[in-house]
Amino acid sequence: MVNTNTDKQGQPLTKFCSCIDEQKEPTMEGLVVKLPSFPFLSPNISSSSSSSTFRLGFRRFSASISAAVNEGFVSLGQLTRPDFPILHQQEVNGSKLVYLDNAATSQKPTAVLKSLLNYYEAYNSNVHRGIHYLSAKATDEYELARKKVAAFINASDSAEIVFTRNATEAINLVAYSWGLSNLKPRDEIILTIAEHHSAIVPWQIVAQKTGAILKFVSLDENEVPDVEKLREMISTSTKLVVVHHVSNVLGSVLPIEDIVIWAHAVGAKVLVDACQSVPHMVVDVQGLDADFLVASSHKMCGPTGIGFLFGKSNLLLTMPPFLGGGEMISDVFLDHSTYAEPPSRFEAGTPAIGEAIGLGAAIDYLSGIGMQKIHDYEMELANYLYEKLCSVPNIRIYGPKPSDDVHRAALCSFNIENIHPTDIATFLDQQHGVAIRSGHHCAQPLHRHLGVNASARASLHFYNTEEDVDNFIQSLKDTVSFFNSFK
Repeated sequence: MVNTNTDKQGQPLTKFCSCIDEQKEPTMEGLVVKLPSFPFLSPNISSSSSSSTFRLGFRRFSASISAAVNEGFVSLGQLTRPDFPILHQQEVNGSKLVYLDNAATSQKPTAVLKSLLNYYEAYNSNVHRGIHYLSAKATDEYELARKKVAAFINASDSAEIVFTRNATEAINLVAYSWGLSNLKPRDEIILTIAEHHSAIVPWQIVAQKTGAILKFVSLDENEVPDVEKLREMISTSTKLVVVHHVSNVLGSVLPIEDIVIWAHAVGAKVLVDACQSVPHMVVDVQGLDADFLVASSHKMCGPTGIGFLFGKSNLLLTMPPFLGGGEMISDVFLDHSTYAEPPSRFEAGTPAIGEAIGLGAAIDYLSGIGMQKIHDYEMELANYLYEKLCSVPNIRIYGPKPSDDVHRAALCSFNIENIHPTDIATFLDQQHGVAIRSGHHCAQPLHRHLGVNASARASLHFYNTEEDVDNFIQSLKDTVSFFNSFK
């Protein structure tokens, strides 16, 4: 049951975190009271609502949160937890649920759940295909969700937002539509070894079909993708740079603005995997100037089954369809068809209507809190998590050590000497009700580079608290003691 993690030469892991001295476990000060859930987590917006009313609702809600948090009585995590029903189950495996698997998927607030129920109960109908009330209402709400996504990431036009099944499909859309149409033999695509499989495999397929060459940037001494090597690698042969914004394993954050400038200087395009950044920080696609950007609803408190692609309008206009069928056409003849303008060109068939509306509700919720407020709070949690993990004996945390100049995302992937990460995750779940992830996190090339097959990962969101981290650390230490008792 107990396995040994080894490096590439088969030797036990010997690099362990010694960044701080073990500290006494903190205690919660003061009385923690259960706070009532806000009845509103999204302004009551209809398709006819003005943008000024839309923004005003955000300001009012954000002001109420700011007042409560700034008074110092509660943390953002304590304030928002009541809005997530799943976090208040009586027990999981006999223990209080501690959910620390947010990099895999986030939990959903009541406002999102209600928006889905409301769609199916009140105006369930297909979009763009009917003149009756239900269809018109569904269409308005579906397209309003697109506008909300555009506003959330500061796209210049909602037509630059394409709804997809998930971020993986969004990357495949770019690969098959833009990639197959624009890449030629010996053209270069630059990626990092820390990319998610969904950002590697589609381009492997496209490279096999076009003769393009994939080039990978490794890590620097701080276990962050080496951006200076990336800069050196960019040349006139480079046609595309594919990079994550935040690593789902290392917790590192890449300087996308700089990478875009370097790529554009040689005429290359940039695709950003923003799945781990859009839910946790302010993302401004016009400020980044990226050509393509993808994200998933389910990681940002929205439903599963929907994601989105941002693409600059001048690029989307030149791209052929990804899938053929209804909705994406202009006219169909027996011998040929003409195609709709973007984004419809890339949304063949009946879309995920309820899911899009739920995503819109999630954006209302996040915007009501304020993404900068979420980011600031999560940075505090990120440092707290890293510091507390360092107190666990024989632990190896992957990625950069946080400092004044280095900011980590609120996640840590780690291994503990002579204990398999899946054993750790299993024991935490079954004995303590703590949910973390174990495995390669869809990043096998990165794990091979790190000399391990898998890692354990704890990842936080704004509804987590220091108490969650404390419970996790205490449970992890108990887990380590249990497995070490067999030695």
